[in-house]
Amino acid sequence: MGRPMALHLMKHGHTMGVYARRAESAAPIVAAGATRYGTPAALAAQCDVIFTMVTSSQDVENVVLGADGIAQGLQPGSVLVDMETISPAVARRVAAELAKQGVEMLDAPVSGGPAGAEQATLAIMAGGKPEVFERIKPLFACMGKTIVRVGDSGAGQITKACNQLLLLVTAQGAAEALALAKRCGVDPATVREVLMGGIAASRVLEVFGKRMVERNFANGIDTRLYHKDMNIALGLVHEQGAAAPAASVTMQHINAAIGRGEGTSDLAVLIEVLEGLSRK
Repeated sequence: MGRPMALHLMKHGHTMGVYARRAESAAPIVAAGATRYGTPAALAAQCDVIFTMVTSSQDVENVVLGADGIAQGLQPGSVLVDMETISPAVARRVAAELAKQGVEMLDAPVSGGPAGAEQATLAIMAGGKPEVFERIKPLFACMGKTIVRVGDSGAGQITKACNQLLLLVTAQGAAEALALAKRCGVDPATVREVLMGGIAASRVLEVFGKRMVERNFANGIDTRLYHKDMNIALGLVHEQGAAAPAASVTMQHINAAIGRGEGTSDLAVLIEVLEGLSRK
């Protein structure tokens, strides 16, 4: 997702530097005119704003605070904008470390998937200081359509965890409904078409429901990444002493999908997990 996001910034006239662990990941950005750097620190030394789009909380800590990390190069007054989905606690910890250097940070995860990144229609939910958000907002506008500051440091990641919890529970519901329709001898594609015209309609049913009906498990985001995200959401649930029974059940089925070797399959594979649990 980071590649099209960077390209959109370049299309709006912004000078771009890039660091990636794999040369092939950076190649399209370099081909468009970006400068490739050998370490995150070398890149950061040339930037007043740096965006990160990696995978996990540990990845963020490594690329920012590790050896030759971003923190080694950033100058006072610069801003780090972290845009993947990680633990709110890690986001706050990294922000606190950077603040010691006079560096600001926004945690600004996104929703919209690869298609949203390609089309520059992402929803961006940012946590951090209001004045820092206003400074970066014109850059966000190059990548997304819904751009909201949701609170202080960590609030962006909390909002994203809520987003993922809702998305995944809704996907579980779509899988259950469509699997039941098939079990009862009614065409799931027809059922989905009808449901899309009523109050049960949702973006999840539109996108993931279509893939479930078509048995298209190759598109979208890997189930293993949703597994990571639901772990973050359930960690917040346990930390706050909240109740989230539907999320817990959904996580069991995501675990089952991973156990079946479907970690790199689309989330729509949940329907096959359910069918495997049904009485023969």
